[in-house]
Amino acid sequence: MPRFAANLSMLYPQHGFVDRFAAAAADGFAAVEYLFPYAHGRAELAAQLQAHGLQQVLFNAPPGDFEAGERGIAALAGRQDEFRRGIAQALAYAAALACPRLHVMAGLEAPGVDLAAMRDCYLGNLAWAAQQAAGQGVDILIEPINRRDIPGYFLNRQDQAHAIVHEVGAANLKVQMDLYHCQIVEGDLTAKLRQYLPGGRVGHIQIAGVPLRHEPDLGELNFPALFDELDALGYDGWVGCEYRPRGDTSAGLGWLNKATRPGR
Repeated sequence: MPRFAANLSMLYPQHGFVDRFAAAAADGFAAVEYLFPYAHGRAELAAQLQAHGLQQVLFNAPPGDFEAGERGIAALAGRQDEFRRGIAQALAYAAALACPRLHVMAGLEAPGVDLAAMRDCYLGNLAWAAQQAAGQGVDILIEPINRRDIPGYFLNRQDQAHAIVHEVGAANLKVQMDLYHCQIVEGDLTAKLRQYLPGGRVGHIQIAGVPLRHEPDLGELNFPALFDELDALGYDGWVGCEYRPRGDTSAGLGWLNKATRPGR
């Protein structure tokens, strides 16, 4: 049976961010993830996790100027010092929150950019980040993201991500496999799971309905079959629920009750 983590950046939008921890716990979630913790103090977030019996399983390293449209700086030449400061900040939060995974966003391609140079910069930054995180027992994750949601995003395909992980060669550098993005870019999800999960290089999975990124039971994907496939492949990691609720979050969790029911 998959283990599901509530993505607090998207779920429970009727609550302020800090109040979403309690809402997730009340709905039976044992773990949470979100995009960025940096607007809140480490002690404040740790207290929420402890108060509600939750595990922090994932968040993102600083992405550059997110409000201005930046979506990561790991592949952006000339930003290496800023990238390293961001990783140091993220690892301090990871230590305080006992979080074992950090997602590092690559960034956007600019017109006329040298893609080979971007890739070289990306690999160098990922190698450095993985080395820094290893001593803390933290995995660095990279996520292929579709260009409909984030036009120009550098990393788009599973094979591209796994090639980068292989080339860097760090044991704690892994792929964050978002089935929503994977379906939009390349599809064939069952085959992709069978191809990549046995290698041990998928560090986290995320889900959402396709095409509108609502609940997993809305749209074109057969998530019950995909959950069965995760079980058959022995996946014991977390599945992040990174979707935008069509209505009230709690009222839309019928899919979760079915997925976690014994003998489903």
